[in-house]
Amino acid sequence: MKRSTFMKSLATLGLGLSTLTALPALAQDAYPGKPIRFIVPYPPGGPTDLMARLLQVELQTRLGVPIVIENKAGAGGNLGSGEVAKQAPADGYTLLLAASGPMAVNATLYRSMSFNPLTDLTPVIQISSFPLVLEVHPKLGIKSVKELVAAAKAPKSELSFASAGNGTPQHLAGELFNNQMNIKMTHIPYRGAGPALNDLLGGQVNVMFDVLGSSLPYIQTGKLVPLAVTSAKRSASLPDVPTMLEAGIPGYEFSAWHGVVVRAGTPVAIIDKLNATFNQIFSTPGFHKKWEALGTPVVGGTPAQFGELIQKESVRLGKLVKDSGVTLD
Repeated sequence: MKRSTFMKSLATLGLGLSTLTALPALAQDAYPGKPIRFIVPYPPGGPTDLMARLLQVELQTRLGVPIVIENKAGAGGNLGSGEVAKQAPADGYTLLLAASGPMAVNATLYRSMSFNPLTDLTPVIQISSFPLVLEVHPKLGIKSVKELVAAAKAPKSELSFASAGNGTPQHLAGELFNNQMNIKMTHIPYRGAGPALNDLLGGQVNVMFDVLGSSLPYIQTGKLVPLAVTSAKRSASLPDVPTMLEAGIPGYEFSAWHGVVVRAGTPVAIIDKLNATFNQIFSTPGFHKKWEALGTPVVGGTPAQFGELIQKESVRLGKLVKDSGVTLD
């Protein structure tokens, strides 16, 4: 073979190898090239759905493709979450707005699940951390957490606390309070936070741990009395209301959190691109105000950080469910 021919062959081979090496980068650059489904495993109108719709506009602008929201409610979030975990291709074109329930609670709460959130789904980013507020009806005459604990420990106490249903953040926050204070307020589960809040306002139940954003209007008008917030720091919306720690409950911290996940096996380059896009959205000052109006601070971060939260909360919240003795079919 002539030297010139040999060198041309090497050059051709080198070009071929460099092209193969560049394929992952090209695939990343090409993503996304078609509409992206955004699965919300709850009905329209709730906080999870509202978060998805705020993100939808921003994602479409930055990614340049339509973001199609699909509400797939049922089985405490398991229906929509299971679809992404078991049926969606692992290609980044189906996102799940993941909540703490199906990601860290339901595996213990339900007798059987069609998917394993720890192995079948891969974290992209944490997007929320909703503090709850411990609140009571004014007729109780209780003004502090210590007074509530004393009332719950009184002989023949009939205190009850409402929740949005078994295994919901409102339920688990109450169980954590019961456990830490060695009391037994009776849990009254409802079909959603709305009916629970309505009965609290009507005085049919005494106590509720509720997402701050939902109860704030009633607190501001004096229809409910806030005793403490469950976050590590005081809420900017209720600056005069202490944290549970400040109220004398050591180690008590609880939040309802959300994030975005994809099916396990999705290419890392695509996950990284999605993560960077979400972080860009959250770094926009104008978006901050819209997001915080929902009742949560801006979170963000890396996939690894969100994965660590899911792992830890699966253990902590799973224990709370076991201790409560509640299971669902």
